[in-house]
Amino acid sequence: MINLKQTRSGKQLVFFCCLLVLLPSLVRGECTCDLEDEDVNKSLALKYKMAAIASILVAGAIGVCSPLLGKFIKALRPEKNIFFMIKAFAAGVILSTGFIHVLPDASESLTSPCLNQNPWGKFPFAGLVAMASAIGTLMVDAFATSYFSKSHFNKTQHTVSDEEQKGQHESHLHLHTHAIHGHSHGSISLVEGLGSSSAQLLRHRVISQVLELGIVVHSVIIGISLGASQSPKTIRPLVAALTFHQFFEGMGLGGCISQAEFKSRAVAIMALFFSLTTPVGIAIGIGISKIYDENSPTALIVEGMFNAASAGILIYMALVDLLAADFMNPKLQNNGMLQVGASVSLLLGAALMSLMAIWA
Repeated sequence: MINLKQTRSGKQLVFFCCLLVLLPSLVRGECTCDLEDEDVNKSLALKYKMAAIASILVAGAIGVCSPLLGKFIKALRPEKNIFFMIKAFAAGVILSTGFIHVLPDASESLTSPCLNQNPWGKFPFAGLVAMASAIGTLMVDAFATSYFSKSHFNKTQHTVSDEEQKGQHESHLHLHTHAIHGHSHGSISLVEGLGSSSAQLLRHRVISQVLELGIVVHSVIIGISLGASQSPKTIRPLVAALTFHQFFEGMGLGGCISQAEFKSRAVAIMALFFSLTTPVGIAIGIGISKIYDENSPTALIVEGMFNAASAGILIYMALVDLLAADFMNPKLQNNGMLQVGASVSLLLGAALMSLMAIWA
């Protein structure tokens, strides 16, 4: 009996030792870098991609152009209450895009088992790149605003100085000279009075350009990933999610462009550029789908780095340049109902975009 028990104990010990040896290889076997052929259907996938190009293009164009219609629709003008609520909703969508969609995707790419564990598995590169990107955006934001403000001030000062010299040259009487000096000082006061308005306009222009840069980077990456995929199960939920995302992201960008008061040509270029980025990315993905390996180390590192940088830009822009600027606006500060409405819109936009993570 004792020998039988010892034999059974020995077999159990051998079994557990074998299990411990084989378990790491079994776990590692689940994390394969080979493409799965189960869900590949190139013809159906191509149909979904064509539908994605059309729907995303239309949604993006409508979204970015809606706030620009304020010239014709009074309710969509920047000074109206509804504009603050729409912009808060769009900012919530952009914020959720950065935190819930783009940053986790970057982290997943940069911690993939297809990459060497040293250094990719030992350090959170996605967070580092996102942080560096946010700090870089702050610096670009500050330096660009400072540069354009100084440039605008120097031009204004030069114009006022020329007018003053011309007035002095044309004056002949002492009394007349005093009158002209009074007129000149009045012009300077007028410029100083308009200084805050001009600075705010310059600020909106910098914000709109930096925000578009961040949106364009991640839109192209998303488009290429979708276009290179051959799985209808992967593409189908992305079509609806990206259409929703592109529409409200376009509304946020369109609101910034509207406040920047660019010339018609610049507005058209920025709106067209935003509308075409994701569809062009999808087209590029379709073109390279035969040679593109989404699990190759190069593709994972490039995609992860760009996504992380884009996440940093989007998070900074949403929190600092969109939400903080609007929520500290005197008009919103002095209107309790508008504060509540903007807060609800922000939470709703962030919540709806976060729910999209279930499907895409």
